[in-house]
Amino acid sequence: MADLTADVSTDVAGGVEGNGRKRPKPGERRVQILHALAAMLEQPGAERVTTAALAARLDVSEAALYRHFASKAQMFEGLIEFIEQSVFGLVNQLGEREPDAMARSRKLVALLLQFGEKNPGMTRVMVGDALVYENERLQQRMNLFFDKIESALRQNLREVAVVAGATTPTVDAQADASVVTAFCMGRLQRFARSGFKRSPNENLEHSLRLLLPDGRL
Repeated sequence: MADLTADVSTDVAGGVEGNGRKRPKPGERRVQILHALAAMLEQPGAERVTTAALAARLDVSEAALYRHFASKAQMFEGLIEFIEQSVFGLVNQLGEREPDAMARSRKLVALLLQFGEKNPGMTRVMVGDALVYENERLQQRMNLFFDKIESALRQNLREVAVVAGATTPTVDAQADASVVTAFCMGRLQRFARSGFKRSPNENLEHSLRLLLPDGRL
């Protein structure tokens, strides 16, 4: 959550509210709300997060929350946007810096699982545990997120298959990308449902040698 909090300034230029607390500067309260929501999701076994509980954590009224977000679904969308921007920003960097397609695929898996481990609250959003009782479009958006992960892997693995001289590179890449994506989703889900005790990166190198071995046909 370091990137979410990075925008939170400690400057007091925004002034002081009537109750003596420092008034957040424009945009700062939105970040604080998202940070608090993610922190609440990091509690192992946490129940559904309500706006009442979120407001209590921030010591504000529920009405104050709705001045910054039209609905709780919008708050979750804010978290999903953070996930998308963080992960795909790194994926794009991989595409620019790593010429080897197999190494690119292995690093993509590693960065996705590392992101999940560093952001356990976000992991619950990624695997859908935190979205069970929320608006259906949120789960659809996370489904699309993993579709994009699979697409990136498929593109990389097709390149690997072409270089290796495979007779059906597109079909092979599609099948392999599906398996690798399912592995990532399973590791993240196990991490969330173990109360964040089972690291998604557990024995990752061994797993990658099985799923994405160097020099394969």
